[in-house]
Amino acid sequence: MKGLLKIALKLLTNDRGKFFTLILGITFAVFLMNQMTSMFAGIIRKSTSNVININAKMWVMDPSVENDMNSIPMPNYVLDYVRSIKGVAMAVPIYFGYGLAKLANGKYQSVSIIGLDDTTLFGRPPIIKGNLNKIYNSDAFIGVKDSDYKKIGSPGIGSILSINDHRAIIVALANTTSGGLFGIPTLYTTYTRATRDLPQTRYFISYILINPKSSKDIPYIQKQVKKLGYKALTQKQFQKTIENFYEYKTGMGISIMMMTLISFIVGLSIAGQTFYAFVLENLEKFGALKAIGAKKYELVSIILFQVSVTSFIGYGFGIMISSLVIAISKANIQNYAAVVTYKNMLVAFLMVLAIAGFSSYIGIRKVLKIEPFDVFRG
Repeated sequence: MKGLLKIALKLLTNDRGKFFTLILGITFAVFLMNQMTSMFAGIIRKSTSNVININAKMWVMDPSVENDMNSIPMPNYVLDYVRSIKGVAMAVPIYFGYGLAKLANGKYQSVSIIGLDDTTLFGRPPIIKGNLNKIYNSDAFIGVKDSDYKKIGSPGIGSILSINDHRAIIVALANTTSGGLFGIPTLYTTYTRATRDLPQTRYFISYILINPKSSKDIPYIQKQVKKLGYKALTQKQFQKTIENFYEYKTGMGISIMMMTLISFIVGLSIAGQTFYAFVLENLEKFGALKAIGAKKYELVSIILFQVSVTSFIGYGFGIMISSLVIAISKANIQNYAAVVTYKNMLVAFLMVLAIAGFSSYIGIRKVLKIEPFDVFRG
């Protein structure tokens, strides 16, 4: 068997042009597939950035909410009710909203405002510079020093902005785990200040953040909140809700899926056509092997081995080039969202297996039909 595999490898590499064309076709397909799925994974991750950064175990919201930035304000009695539920260790309000910041150069920039509970400051980001306690000073805000921060002029501690015609003083700078999706700078302040300075609806509470006493209490809390006509989701459930919104209700998921499918078809076409041409050129050699006693399963093994070699080499190069492009892009392009995950690589791998299977089928079908007599007679 080892001898047959050596023959298979020699047949494969003998025509280097077709060998490299096969590898190039699969590499290009894997590169495109991994780029598309990595971009989508990065976008989805950024879409749940607020949920990741706040890191609350449970979120209470209106049943119609589908993503974190389109919250539906809730009345204060919901907070009182949630606090009274058995199993709730802590429940605090949080405010999500947008403001318009006037910069020193006279220009305006939209900013995302997150109002933290005045007492606990639950959900606050890690402070990298400044004093967190100064958040209680008049007009105090915390700036998130990410790639979007320069859009408001990268103000340092003590800098003064105007947000919705209210003075805003940067008292601290913070880092967050995940950057936002829409490239809007984020500022944190207290719940009271946020609801005072920003345009309001009748109610103020965007969400209620819950820390249950134990994970066993979560189903009971969800049941009690549902009785009131609202819903309580765990962090993972809320992330999944947001992901589903962007995947299925914005057209983003379908667009990425179509691009991935096109990449797959390109790879399938190049690999299938090239491998078929390769088999046709080597038909006499396969006929000779059959004439000297090679069994059908041995010929099938040769084809499978050849396809596997080209597919795995192409897969490796495709993932490597894609990862390199993503790494370089992240280092040089602001808010570049793509992220390589094991799931993305698995999707690309499964599609490569499909390409390999299709190419193998074409080759096997042709090789098994040949008769040594016809080959030598020709």
